Amino acid sequence: MKTRFKIPFDEVKELLGTEKFEFPKYSTQILNLANQNAQGTRPSVVGQMSELIQEFSGQSVAEWEKWYIKRHPDAIEKASQKIKEMIENFKSVIDLIDDEMITNWVKDLVIIKTFIGLKFQEAILSKIASRIKTTYKLATPDEESKGIDGFIGNQPVSIKPETYKSKMSLQEKIDVKFIFYNKTKNGIIVNIEGLL
Repeated sequence: MKTRFKIPFDEVKELLGTEKFEFPKYSTQILNLANQNAQGTRPSVVGQMSELIQEFSGQSVAEWEKWYIKRHPDAIEKASQKIKEMIENFKSVIDLIDDEMITNWVKDLVIIKTFIGLKFQEAILSKIASRIKTTYKLATPDEESKGIDGFIGNQPVSIKPETYKSKMSLQEKIDVKFIFYNKTKNGIIVNIEGLL
């Protein structure tokens, strides 16, 4: 007997006796995107699910639904309404997306944002090096594969947005000093406390 095996998600639903929904191809991706933008299933709307499921003492999905609805009677409707409004926003713009807009979007991503993103790191490295009176250099592709974005003097550094801090426990271990930044309307706020 194998000690490792996979249970497909559809089979998990079947084993737990949950309702099965059929969704047309691509529809769940659109709904996920709408939900991300609308923040329809945030804890403020539907409750903190990880805590709620711990409080629940029943066994079946029917019991869970009844228990949940009793505590959050309007949550499904509120979440659905937020997502519906975002889908309407998508519908209103979808016909405006033409060949030219698609080409411009790809160019903005591949050319402009890549250039700014790479030069942005160089601007941060240059400014820090100038402030602490040392040199800087950008990382080589091999160094980048190890999570290094550049060097301040001989010190390897990784340049990340402040939001990266909340994800650090989920990331692979990068064994270098971090420089954090925040983009603002007027420029970039750089935090070098991790470097010093």
